[in-house]
Amino acid sequence: MADMAQTASPASVPGWRLTLGIALLALSLLGPLIAIPLLSMFGLSAALIASLSGAILIGAEVLLVAAVAVMGKSGYDYIKTRALVLLRRYGPPAEVSRTRYHIGLVFFVVPLVFGWIAPYARGWIPLLEGREVWFALGGDILLLFGLILLGGDFWDKLRALFVHGARATFPNVSTSQ
Repeated sequence: MADMAQTASPASVPGWRLTLGIALLALSLLGPLIAIPLLSMFGLSAALIASLSGAILIGAEVLLVAAVAVMGKSGYDYIKTRALVLLRRYGPPAEVSRTRYHIGLVFFVVPLVFGWIAPYARGWIPLLEGREVWFALGGDILLLFGLILLGGDFWDKLRALFVHGARATFPNVSTSQ
């Protein structure tokens, strides 16, 4: 019974400040996604659309700061803790099977190679002309999906690229595998 009283303490229960902060956070993230595409439907000039889009993005940043200010440190810590719990539960596992690793590696490398080759081989790639954005979006999705398939150990390998003193260690692997 004492454990239940401790878990339901006023500091752990979300209050109106947290609710308002989450609403402001959602508005700051979703507002530009909705408002900026709507601008093009009003027949405004490109310069005016660009200016208004910039103003909307600046307003979204101000709302983001306001959301954190309204929530306070305890609200921010509460959201961060909840997000980390979700990421641990649904995030990539640390170790994956050899087959999953190879499939993830293909999904990771193919968009990188395509993005590198596409500008030079534009005439040889069917259906690319006029659909560059869709190809880029598909490549980005494949790359992210590949990162998820590769698992947590691959994230450590990527991180090691940006750490000066990191060294690669290779397991003893026989060539018959």
